[in-house]
Amino acid sequence: MKQLSFYLKQIAGYKSFRNNFLTNPNRLLAFKATIVIGFLVVLMLSIGLPFYAVTLGLGALAGALSETDDHPNGRLKSMALKVVSFAISSFSVELLQPYPVVLALGLAISTIIFILIGGISERFRGVTFGALLVGIYTMIGAQISPVWYIQPVLLTSGAFIYGVFSYILLRIKPYSLLEEQLARGFSALSLYFNEKSKLFPSNENEEKEIRAELALLNVQTVEALDKCKEVLNSYSESIKDQKPLIPYLHYFMVLQSLHERAASSHERYDLLSSNPLSKELIGGIRQLLHELSHATQSFAESLLTGVPYKHPIALDWLVNTINNLLKNNELKAAHPLNLLIRNLRRSNQTLKGIYYNYESDLLPKLEKDNRTYFERFKSQLHINHPRMRHALRLSISFLVGYAVSEYFQIAKGEWIVLTILFVMQPSYSETRRRLFQRILGTFSGVVIGILIIRLFTFYGQILLMITSAYLFLIWMKRRYSVGVVFITIFVLCAFNIIANKGVDVMAPRLIDTLLGALISFLVVRFLWPEWQYKKLPVLLKDVIHKNTAYFRAILNEYKQSATDDLAYRIARREAHRADNALVMAWQNMQLDPKKQQQLKNTAFTLTYLNHALLSYLSALGAHRISHNKDAVQLLSFEKHILKVLDKICNWLTAQDNSDIENIEDSLEEIRKHLLNNNKENTKMHNILLYNIAEVTLQILEEAKLFKPTANNN
Repeated sequence: MKQLSFYLKQIAGYKSFRNNFLTNPNRLLAFKATIVIGFLVVLMLSIGLPFYAVTLGLGALAGALSETDDHPNGRLKSMALKVVSFAISSFSVELLQPYPVVLALGLAISTIIFILIGGISERFRGVTFGALLVGIYTMIGAQISPVWYIQPVLLTSGAFIYGVFSYILLRIKPYSLLEEQLARGFSALSLYFNEKSKLFPSNENEEKEIRAELALLNVQTVEALDKCKEVLNSYSESIKDQKPLIPYLHYFMVLQSLHERAASSHERYDLLSSNPLSKELIGGIRQLLHELSHATQSFAESLLTGVPYKHPIALDWLVNTINNLLKNNELKAAHPLNLLIRNLRRSNQTLKGIYYNYESDLLPKLEKDNRTYFERFKSQLHINHPRMRHALRLSISFLVGYAVSEYFQIAKGEWIVLTILFVMQPSYSETRRRLFQRILGTFSGVVIGILIIRLFTFYGQILLMITSAYLFLIWMKRRYSVGVVFITIFVLCAFNIIANKGVDVMAPRLIDTLLGALISFLVVRFLWPEWQYKKLPVLLKDVIHKNTAYFRAILNEYKQSATDDLAYRIARREAHRADNALVMAWQNMQLDPKKQQQLKNTAFTLTYLNHALLSYLSALGAHRISHNKDAVQLLSFEKHILKVLDKICNWLTAQDNSDIENIEDSLEEIRKHLLNNNKENTKMHNILLYNIAEVTLQILEEAKLFKPTANNN
């Protein structure tokens, strides 16, 4: 009995570990970094070297913050770049420390170079951010460093030790990065399914709000898909034998397919919900979407834990129940509810057979950036490029912050520059959001840290510092303001351990944070602020253009069955990226100054309208595989819609001065034709084409509000 109890406790302990770490990649990363930081800190303190302990810990922290998602071979290259760039950055600061003017110029120029190099690839982006961070860490510690060269050596060594430890763990489980990214994608899709279930039932006003929320969740899903693609490309470029990648590539294709079906709409949901005869079906669809949400999340967790995915029996039971309800309702095959349920049924079948339905010798192609590094770098070398503008803003902010620190001889003034690095973002709205989070987090961290630090002994402070590092890494991406609380406590403990001056440096840290935040705000406010309402015309042109390309790709898929649908998938991804840009413009506009929130209501309307349009296009695309070719031949108006969309693109870009009334008349004519076409074998396509024409007409009506602005841009 005791032996059974022992085994049960072991099982419970493993499950607890699995739930807390394996199912949460952020916790696993934080745990990994904390192990290294804790080991280095405890080792150095045990031999009486507190400065070495903290500096090595900071180096390991910088290494963790700049880590990239690469195949193990790519991780080695990344680590080599990191060590070299960290050493150059840190040694340069130490050598130039006696010459403030030269140091300021070097900081400004190197910032521009690092930011632009970071734009070449995700690998370089992580490394260059880490190099800037290590350079500023060196500035902060220069006054208390025992020897000029010791900081560069320790910071670089800390990052290297963390890199080696991380590399060893990655070698033990080389495909864990792919599993983590795919898991994030399925988790994001799970949230999308869950939110979409709220549409059943819904009224017109609720539908607008839910569609806007779905558009925001779609941003997360598409970003996760893009990240999966990047990591898959990294792996495929690093290994010769592609067979181990086949399952992951299959999961990626499944994720894309499920996302397309999840994003599909066949009809306005308020209209579907208004029919009292369909009440039970609507409720069944809501529950089915809930169950699909749970199933996708369950598969995400199986990828992380290695526990095989078990398809829920409840899903099959629910599908059968809904099928019986369909028979009782005697809905026609082309009825939107029938089509919607067919789509969800396919999603269920896809998840159910996720381990089996793929060919081991067929690898679909993935989109790649075939430009050379030089071509990517060169493309950023003009003043209108967002990354160049961000580099210049950050460089100028560093110059101002460092000048203020030196001129007024501010205690620990280097923290002004550190604050700028974390607060300054590519846009005004993002900077403003980060600014408040940084100030709130620092203030809370100072207050909490001062209150609790006196309760801890020396060894207790070591434990608190290591714990704070772990909690900082946990919260940094989830809620930045909470992460700042813990990194502030980390700094307080570090200075207390080095020189028993942790509490003394908290007031300067708070002042420096306020100054750094103020400088960041002023620079981004007055230097190329890029108000969101000014971007709307350009973004609208882009979404119409990309939606048109997506529509054209769908029609090509209907006409011919290609062995590889790469062109179709690229067109679909580009349409979703354009939609994401429009959504984020509306979201960020809410943080712009009130005077700059022009067209705010229009931005909201365009957000849900374009997501609705994309949903109808997705539905048309989702049915491309099982379409009736005879029915497709009868579709006489799809090309008419395509021509009208092209005309709208030309009208928005001022390449065609066609009368807008003519375009609207064409759309009205298409709508009337499709509304009066009752042929059963084309009805499903007609409904979708009608909704595409209807929503396009509504978007066009909104576009009239800023067409003059569009012509001037």
